[in-house]
Amino acid sequence: MSNNNLNFWQRFIKSVTKAHELGKEEDIMLDHNYDGIRELDNVLPPWWVWGFYITIFITLFYYFAIFALGWYGQEDEYQAELKAYEAKVAKYKAEHPEEFSTDNIVAFTDSENLNKGKELFTAKGCVGCHREDLGGQVGPNLTDEYWLHGGTVVDIFNTITNGVKGTAMTSYANLPKVERQQLASYILSMQGSNPENPKAPEGEKMTQ
Repeated sequence: MSNNNLNFWQRFIKSVTKAHELGKEEDIMLDHNYDGIRELDNVLPPWWVWGFYITIFITLFYYFAIFALGWYGQEDEYQAELKAYEAKVAKYKAEHPEEFSTDNIVAFTDSENLNKGKELFTAKGCVGCHREDLGGQVGPNLTDEYWLHGGTVVDIFNTITNGVKGTAMTSYANLPKVERQQLASYILSMQGSNPENPKAPEGEKMTQ
């Protein structure tokens, strides 16, 4: 069909797709023949080709801007958000000192609090690093006598509260104090549970 016989929209679609007219496949038929399947020599649509070129250009520009010119990048954005979060936590701690005091922190031993601690251990994603049986994966094994940041109930409470900078262990200061205490108590209750294939000991040996 001649372009003169096409309306504006049809001409536009034809220009951006370079689609070959139906019924004229023989004009672009290649000699390739695979089990009776023939191949057409269709060209890539111009919009796809230009999109590909633009993507390459943006990638090169982004790389040059970030690594050569030192423009604000994802690492800077992450550090800025981290500092903002740390400032928010520090402010909350200053305004609610009772939530972070360890003066009255003791390990719960009753089933109600320990069961709540177990629920929190799963709900807050602790199982992702320490496994459901606390045997350790990305994070350390929490069932042996070795501890990286102290193994008393106060130590564990503080680790849950403050996190460990530079690791996947983030701060859970947003949890109510009693929930952090329940978590710490549950972890302590799992001492000596001997899970299958535990992670190798890390840190210093401590006895309760």
